[in-house]
Amino acid sequence: MTDSVIEEDLIIEGNINASKGDLDIKGRVTGNVNAHAVKLHLKGSIDGELSAKIVTIEGKHKGSVQCDELTLTSTSDLNAKVAAQTMTTENGAKIAGTVKVTGKP
Repeated sequence: MTDSVIEEDLIIEGNINASKGDLDIKGRVTGNVNAHAVKLHLKGSIDGELSAKIVTIEGKHKGSVQCDELTLTSTSDLNAKVAAQTMTTENGAKIAGTVKVTGKP
């Protein structure tokens, strides 16, 4: 499946569902996001629920995250309720909220 990209100059107010696709978010989303894989780029932001198998966060997210694999880079700024099977965090990542990492099934 082809990646979908939300560019830096794009603001979306509403929910996004790409359950079988990958989503690159460089702009701003206010609403819930559901996809196979989501990469939130440095200048990107999400305000809402984020659900995907694979999530990489470089930018800002406020809400909740539910995923199998979560990667937080050194530039990530997360204020959320997190539920993940695995989580990788680089030095400098900011996390506020609750984090539940269950381990691989």
